[in-house]
Amino acid sequence: MSDYTIIGKRMPRIDSRAKVMGKAKFTADLKLPGMLVGKIKRSPYAHARILNIDTSKAEALPGVKSVVTGKDTEGVKWGVFSYTRDQQFIQMEKVRYIGDEVAGVAAVDEETALEALDLIEVEYEELPAVFESMEALASQTEPIHEDFPNNINVHINIETGEVDENFKRAHYVREDTFVAPEDSYFMAEPYAVAARFDYDGCLEIWCPNGGPHMKSKPLSNAFKIPLHQVKVRKITIGGAFGGRSEICPADYICALLAKKADKPVKIEFTREENSIATRQGHAMITTHKTGVDKDGRVLARETTCYLDGGAYISTGPIAVSVPFLSMEQVYRMESVRYNGYSIYTNKPIRGMIRTHGRCFAAGLDTQLDMIAEHLGIDPVEMRLRNVRKPGEHTNTKSKVGSCAMDETIHKAVERSGFKDKWGKLPPFHGIGIGTNAVQVGFPMGIRGGSQSFIKFNEDGEATVMSGVVDNGQGNDNMLVQIAAEELGLLPEDIHLVSADTETTSSDPGSYSQVSTFVGGQAVQIAAANCRKKLFEVAAKVLKVKADTLAAKNRLIFVKDNPEKSIPIKKVVRISLTNFNSVNAEGGYWPKVDMKREWVSNPYGQMCEAFSFGTTIVEVKVDPDTGQVEVLNATACQDVGKALNPLVLEGQFEGAIAMGGQGGMLTEYHEWKDGRCLNPTMLDYKLPLACDMPNIDTIIVESIEPKGPYGAKEAGMSIAMSAAQGYSAAVSNAIGVYMDSFPLTPDKILAAIKEKKSRPQNKES
Repeated sequence: MSDYTIIGKRMPRIDSRAKVMGKAKFTADLKLPGMLVGKIKRSPYAHARILNIDTSKAEALPGVKSVVTGKDTEGVKWGVFSYTRDQQFIQMEKVRYIGDEVAGVAAVDEETALEALDLIEVEYEELPAVFESMEALASQTEPIHEDFPNNINVHINIETGEVDENFKRAHYVREDTFVAPEDSYFMAEPYAVAARFDYDGCLEIWCPNGGPHMKSKPLSNAFKIPLHQVKVRKITIGGAFGGRSEICPADYICALLAKKADKPVKIEFTREENSIATRQGHAMITTHKTGVDKDGRVLARETTCYLDGGAYISTGPIAVSVPFLSMEQVYRMESVRYNGYSIYTNKPIRGMIRTHGRCFAAGLDTQLDMIAEHLGIDPVEMRLRNVRKPGEHTNTKSKVGSCAMDETIHKAVERSGFKDKWGKLPPFHGIGIGTNAVQVGFPMGIRGGSQSFIKFNEDGEATVMSGVVDNGQGNDNMLVQIAAEELGLLPEDIHLVSADTETTSSDPGSYSQVSTFVGGQAVQIAAANCRKKLFEVAAKVLKVKADTLAAKNRLIFVKDNPEKSIPIKKVVRISLTNFNSVNAEGGYWPKVDMKREWVSNPYGQMCEAFSFGTTIVEVKVDPDTGQVEVLNATACQDVGKALNPLVLEGQFEGAIAMGGQGGMLTEYHEWKDGRCLNPTMLDYKLPLACDMPNIDTIIVESIEPKGPYGAKEAGMSIAMSAAQGYSAAVSNAIGVYMDSFPLTPDKILAAIKEKKSRPQNKES
């Protein structure tokens, strides 16, 4: 039985009440004295040279307070890495997608701001554009960026083991290609940013973000001002899913307008802008070639993946790497060769997304099912023979600590009744399994660690300061739970100050699944240091040794004699009476190989922990319409330690919605000449609550020794394994292995029709 009072218990999130009552304030709700309305002028062309911009008419319009173009900037380019800095926040010479930023205005109201945009005259020389990755590779026209004549901006090559030799000795080899178009984050909150400069020349900015410290440094560079003069303030955030982890041009443009007008400015995106002017998931073409022995164990795998990277590199090196990393983390491979490419096209910018690599992952599992069928092995056994075990090393030399991959498979199989249903379901009913893994953090240099500071107030309550940001997944609640557990307080006794660059120390943000493992651990260490100070004072009062004490329910007591106790509040006041405040700090930096780099050296310990998940899905397909009815989804993940099972179950359900119900059945973008045809929620088909199936959630605890209380990531592994499970279930239902995602009715009907035309249907 657990000794914890708060950790591992089901408790409502501390922000739930404010959100359901409409009291939580998002950036769009923010009102500052004298605030102006900001708007952005965007390119109508996918690829064009800017010959001239005339803003005189806009500037002369009554009510317009500032107009900015690229000439007003410092000319700084943005890129996550030094070698990916290819994007100006306001284009000066060339636009590269429909929606690229060319100017900004700030006016007294929205009507005036929109009128001013129309008055800005931009003269373009239209250039040939390319909209597909393979087309861009073969293009003979002017490259999108002159330094990349073949439009390839990232190439990652990973090779370990004797790949060619193992293919030769393999019992069975097959090669298949899988494709998927772009998808969107579609956060419930459209992007909005507010900014002002104070009397000291300091920039204050409010915006949705995956980590405030990841925003402040680029803004400091862009304005060429000291870092302490950039203050990214905390604000409620309506979702991120990886899409708000880096700076957005709107952040800079809003701040530049505010600086020029000497007034606060707020920019609110329309839903269309939110689709095309933030980030999108990558379109992908993935080819897997796999060789196995007669028992189905993978001897060799060669994968080539082409990512449509859009107009700017953004997180390209990470985006190209992560699908491969998820593959090597979940499955053992005796040898592997990977070539991944990010390719410039004249489409909006891409970024990391929670369901990144759906065609990569779903294709991999689809191929495993094909191989299993050929060898006469059931899908569960096929995975059990290849999944990762604790203590092993991945192909790129990361040691895997805690790992309950096989346990998640067994428990999901048992709960779903997979063994009883496989091969025995009625026509057009299907069941499928998907397994996936994800790294818990990765090397991020000086911003890879987190620091926390805790101080006690004289009433016995505590203030916790942490740079961790909560963009919907419950990080604020996680920090409060940890601090309360360590300090012996109740959650209501903890006041959290988080995600503000002026008051909190550096933190990597809620990026790369690291918040609990790194940020939560920093709070735990700070709280333990603070508790130690309390115990030293309490020990003198109780006349015992400090190591005999424990804290719980606002009391410090002797472990073997709980009646001998003293309220924490009293200990704090005694300490203050003796002119000693009770406070402490703590920090945690993951122990990773800092020589590992995405492109130049993709080998070495990349993180300290990995999470593992299995999703099993049961579906019914209507052969006349191609519609898929999902009957049940079983989600099981190894989370290390469940700090709050209630929150984790919510993450599992959201992962099924995004990775499976939406990501595999309905979500994709349609294009015509570089213009997105379905940028709104009316046409981009997000799953609603009424669309969701019954979901069984199973939490597996492997207790990660390096994580706080044994915890690690929760939710990402389910999102990707859901994509795999949905794909497998539909393929099983119609008897055709699908290779194009998402699985829309037209594709399903075409597959059924094609199957009927074949003389025999042994393998598809």
